[in-house]
Parts: sequence; C-alpha cells; structure tokens
Amino acid sequence: MTERRGRRGGGRAARQAARTAHALESIPYLTRQLAPLEVLSLEGLELIEHNADLLLEQVGIEVVGYDEALQIFSGAGADVDGTRVRFPRGMCRGLIQAGAPRSFTQHARNPDRSVIIGDPHTVLVPAYGSPFVRDLVGGRRYATIEDFTNFAKLAYMSPSMHHNGGTLCEPVDLPVNKRHFDMVYAHIKYSDKPFMGSVTHPDRAADSVEMAKIVFGEDFVRANTVILGLANANSPMSWDFNMLGSAKAYAENNQATLITPFILAGAMSPVTVAAAATQTLAEALAGMAFTQIVRPGAPVIFGSFASSMSMQSGAPTFGTPEPQMVLYVMAALARRLGVPFRSGGNFTASKIPDAQAAYESAISFLPAIQAGVNFLLHTAGWLEGGLAMGYEKFIIDADQAAMMATWVAGVDLSDNGLALESLLTNVPGNHYLGTEHTLANFESAFWSSTQSDNNSFEQWEEDGAKDSVARAHETWTAMLRDFEAPPLDDAVDERLTEWIARRKASFPDSDV
Repeated sequence: MTERRGRRGGGRAARQAARTAHALESIPYLTRQLAPLEVLSLEGLELIEHNADLLLEQVGIEVVGYDEALQIFSGAGADVDGTRVRFPRGMCRGLIQAGAPRSFTQHARNPDRSVIIGDPHTVLVPAYGSPFVRDLVGGRRYATIEDFTNFAKLAYMSPSMHHNGGTLCEPVDLPVNKRHFDMVYAHIKYSDKPFMGSVTHPDRAADSVEMAKIVFGEDFVRANTVILGLANANSPMSWDFNMLGSAKAYAENNQATLITPFILAGAMSPVTVAAAATQTLAEALAGMAFTQIVRPGAPVIFGSFASSMSMQSGAPTFGTPEPQMVLYVMAALARRLGVPFRSGGNFTASKIPDAQAAYESAISFLPAIQAGVNFLLHTAGWLEGGLAMGYEKFIIDADQAAMMATWVAGVDLSDNGLALESLLTNVPGNHYLGTEHTLANFESAFWSSTQSDNNSFEQWEEDGAKDSVARAHETWTAMLRDFEAPPLDDAVDERLTEWIARRKASFPDSDV
C-alpha cells in the first residue's frame, strides 16, 4: 500500500516518480483500530442532548425564504409559527434514528475507489470553497477553472486523498449560475474517485444529481449513493432556501447530504465549548430531520465546523484548544445518534505554508483523527482561514495525511508485531540491524514521508538547500506534468458534454 511506505531509495526524483505514477495505488479509506478519544462522561453528553432539545423546543429554527420547507416541517408534526419552526422534544432525534443509515457506501465510477462513510472508517477529503489560490511562483490570486481542474487532478493523484471533494476552489472566471457544470464535470473527467456536487442553489444541486445519473445510470443512482452535497446551517439557529432546498434535491434522489452548522464561537454561538456544542447539535438535528422527512432512509452525515475567534479583531482563529474540544464532543454525540460524522482538519489562519500553518494544521488534524471523524473535509490545501487553496499546502497536507493509515492501525500484536523470537534469540548488547526479523520488515517497518528531507546537511546543501515549500512546489508541478486522466467511456463523456451544453444554453449567464 502506498500509504504505508518503506525506506526511501533512489533519491527525491525516484520518490516523485513513484508519487506521480499513473498506476495509482491507494487504500480507498482508513479503517481505525484505535478507539476514539472521549472527553465527556455519559452524563455530560446527555446534558448537552437535553439542552439541544430544549433549544429546539423553546427557541426553534428560523427558516428563511423557503415556504415549502415550512410546510414539510409542519406536515411532520413541528410547530410552525410564521417562519419559526419549533420541534416537540425528541422529534428530530426520532426521525433520524428511525431512518438514517449508520454508514453507507458512496460509489465511485471506479468501484475500487468507492468509500464507506461511517464507523470505523475515515475518508480523507481535500479543502473546499476558497475563492483564492496561492502558489510559490504565482502568489495569491483569484481562482479559475484551470486551478479547479489542477486540484481535481492533484486530488486524484494523491494516494492519501480518498475522495475528490467538491468546490476545491471557486472558479471566478465562470458565471456564478453555470460554474457548477464545469466543476462537477472536472471531477468526473479527471478523477475516478467519489466527488461532491453543488449546493449554491437547489437547481444546481439538481443539475449535479442529473450529471451523476448520466455517469452511473438512473437505476443505479436510484438505489445507491454516488454524489454528496454539503449544506451549511446559517448559524445561529437558521436554515435558508439554498441550503435546505439543495438538501431536499439530494435527499429526494436518495443521495447523501452533509448537514453542517458553521460556528464561529463568540459571534455565531456563545463562547463556551458546551454551549457551542449544544447549538451545533440543535441546528444539525433540524437539518438532518428535514432530510428524513423528505425521504426516510436517505443517507445523511452529521457535520460540525467550529472555530474560535480573536476577541480583539473578530477574526477566526485556528489551532486553538477550544474548537478541538467541540470536535471531540460532537463526534461522541454523532455516535450516540447513530449517523456518520464529518468535521475538518489542517486548518490555519496563516496566509502562506509557514511554521504557523504547520502547527495550526497539526493541532486541528490529529484531533479529528483521534475523535473518529468519518468524513474529514479540508484535509489538504486550506490557507488563510479558508479563503485560499494552496498548491504547496495541498502537497504538504497530503503527505501528513498519508501518515494516518499507520496511525489509526494502532499497535500490532500479531506474532510479527510481538517479535518474540527475535527478542529471545538476540544476544544482549547486539544490534538488530542484521536480524532475520529486521530484514523481513525492512521495507514496511516505518512510515516514511515523501516530502521531508532527512539527509545530512551536506547532502541537503548539495541538493539545492530547498525548504519544504520549494520541495512541495516541485512535487505538484511534476504531478500535473505527468497527469494522465483515468478512463471514461466515450459515449458517457459525449452524453455528459452535450447535456451540459444544452443546459447552459437554456438560461442566461448571471453573477448570482
């Protein structure tokens, strides 16, 4: 497996060649052997659940600009007063537990790359939604469809990315109301991994599902999950037309919806961990219940995105302890609810892939792994609080992500892992370098980075004295230079491009 690498050989050029090889080798998702880390007692979790139900019952959810959603909630037994929806205690939880699956398979067009979303698995997914991109040579600039296509290719070629993600960056050179066609097509054309569709308007969500039907076949889509949409609550305690309407478009087609409150604690929720967790749970319960009213049994993922903020400037901050505590609590609440859980990692407020980016990313990524996140969005590329997608940051993050296959495997207690015979037969004071056990495990004993430089100072100087950013720049440019698209049936490609052309021609361009 590529993600559990042995010792390096042949120098950096050989490692780059292996990484950019067209015959990609990867495991489709992680399977955790380590138990998730718990930070709250059973009583603490029950208290937060009680308070979330109280919040839904007494305050409720504001539904903005979507009368049909009000009717849907009312028909299921919620108390609708104008645009405010209040829920009888336990209503949302009951709807979710009666229908939503604990785990589901999202099928890729290459069956070997299909992923299972749910315990005990973790799916690593690139960053999402940035309007800017950054690289070492071009600096910071608005993203284009070329950048989007580049990141679709890099996600496909990166063994540690199990999923191609969704809005890898916003191609601002295309009309707002039509760019979703090009983005979804790029995922289909340049990768055979699973992907996400559009949610910026219900019609665009429906277009995404229709494109998936062309690729997979309508009957297959009716019975299986092939596309996933991300719907964010308009925190605090509000859902709007675009998000609920998009969730409806996915759910009624039996496709997966990722329901995520987006909490900037101190601005969009109270500042404390327990209060932010309570509000996150309440908002997510309402959104997930909505999908189950639309179509009982539709796959849904419970999402959480929590950030702290600078109380001096109001800017989001990352790599701080409080959001990681929220993450651990929400993961435990999702397990109790019985649905897959999404959060994120490798967050940073840094504008460039520097030391700040490294430590903030590490402190947000490792807790996501230890919490048992099932769908780990923003694994690679995030810069500037999510405003920028970084080419070099993508490579550095993907390299760190590759380590996690070894991490989640835990401690090997097999005969080989115990190595008792080697321990008993070795002479005290004698090294193990030449022992039979060491030689048998030489290539797989330790995970090895493709990006870090562990050479001597002299060798590092001779190789050009490159820092991690320069090395990552070389890697992604080589990957794109050597990219070969995975096979796509010509007839499917033709039907897809013709359908897109007809849809684009059927309405005028717009910037909204």
